[in-house]
Amino acid sequence: MSANSRKIISLPLRLISLDQEGFHLMVKVKLNRKMARLILDTGASKTVFDKNKIMRYVDHDQFEKNDHLSTGLGTDTMESHSVLIKKFHLGDLVIDNFMLVLLDLKHISQSYEQMGLPKVDGVLGGDILKFYGATIDYEKLVLKVRSRH
Repeated sequence: MSANSRKIISLPLRLISLDQEGFHLMVKVKLNRKMARLILDTGASKTVFDKNKIMRYVDHDQFEKNDHLSTGLGTDTMESHSVLIKKFHLGDLVIDNFMLVLLDLKHISQSYEQMGLPKVDGVLGGDILKFYGATIDYEKLVLKVRSRH
């Protein structure tokens, strides 16, 4: 199937104002049938989830410690874990058996809380955005992804 004939799935985005600091785009996804809020981050190489919040979606004994340290997200290097998500939903797009990276995103949660913003569970990164040919429509506040089949 050609890239042009793949199904396009549209997800609504929410513009989150960061006071005088700009804005973030938030998207709702589902992990194992439970809703989660992720910040859309085109500069993040991986989709990551807050290791402190993941237990709502999977059991702690399913975590695997990664051998390498992760960098980015305004922090120094930090220990990371991975967990297999059986069903990761981006609207009607279902990603089966997605390996999700877990980091301590406490600093993001605290910043959002201090500004009175909605809670954030993680970051939707470039791994998914690139693989599914994502486009962002800022005017309509929509994220479009293309199915792989």
